[in-house]
Amino acid sequence: MSAATATLLVAVFAASAVEMVEALTIVVAVGVTRGWRSALEGAASAVAVLIVVVGAVGVPLVRYVPLSAIRVIVGTLLLVMGESWLRKAVLRASGHKSAHDEDEIFAETVGELRAEGTATRRDGVAFAVSFKGVFLEGIEVAIIVISVGGSQHRLGLAAAAAAAALVVVGTVGALVARQLREVPENLIKWAVGIMLTSLGAFWMGEGAGIAWPGGDLAIPVLVAVFLAASLLMTAVLKTRALAPPVPAESS
Repeated sequence: MSAATATLLVAVFAASAVEMVEALTIVVAVGVTRGWRSALEGAASAVAVLIVVVGAVGVPLVRYVPLSAIRVIVGTLLLVMGESWLRKAVLRASGHKSAHDEDEIFAETVGELRAEGTATRRDGVAFAVSFKGVFLEGIEVAIIVISVGGSQHRLGLAAAAAAAALVVVGTVGALVARQLREVPENLIKWAVGIMLTSLGAFWMGEGAGIAWPGGDLAIPVLVAVFLAASLLMTAVLKTRALAPPVPAESS
C-alpha cells in the first residue's frame, strides 16, 4: 500500500468518524427526548441523500475531469479545509479556544427539543432535527470523500473508509451513547487537519507538475513538517496572554 493510499484511508476514516460522533450526539439527544423511531428515520434519510450526492458528483468527477485538474482543484480545497481544522485544533490546544464538548451539545439539543412540546408517534420535529444534524455533519464527510477519492481516482476506496467509520461510530454509539465525550475528538481533528493539509499540498503540487522527491514518500515528510509547525505554533500561543475563550462550534 502506497503512502498516498494509506494517508487517504486514515484521513477519510478519521475525518468521517469525527463528524459522525457529532451527528450521533444529535441523534441520541433526539431519540432520548422525542422517540427513537423518527430520530432514526431522519438519520437514515440524511445518509441516503448523502450517498446520492457522492455518487452524483464524485462519479462524473472521476470519469470525465482530467486527473491533473482534479488534483489542483482538490489540493486547494483540502488545503483550505485542513488549515481550518488545524487552526482550530492549535487554538484549542493552546487554550485560546474552548474545547469541543459533546455533552454541552447534547444538553442544548435536548433543551431545544423539549421546548417544542409533546412528542408524537410520527414526530416531524424529531425527524427534521435528526435529518438536519446528520446531513450538515455528513456533507463535510461527502466533500472529503469526493475530494480525497477523486484526487487519486479512488472514490470507492474513500467511500468504503467513510462507511467503515459509520459502522464503527454507530456500533460504539449504540453501546455507550451518553459517553461520547470520552472520544478524543480534538486530538483526532488535529491529526486529520495535518493529513488533509499534507495531502492538499502534495496533490496540488502534483497537479501543477511538481515532481516530489521520492514520489508518495514525500507525504510523510509533509506530515512531519506540518506537525512540527503546528506544535511550534501551539507552544508560542501558550506563552501569550489568553483572549476570552471563543465558544465551541458545532463542527
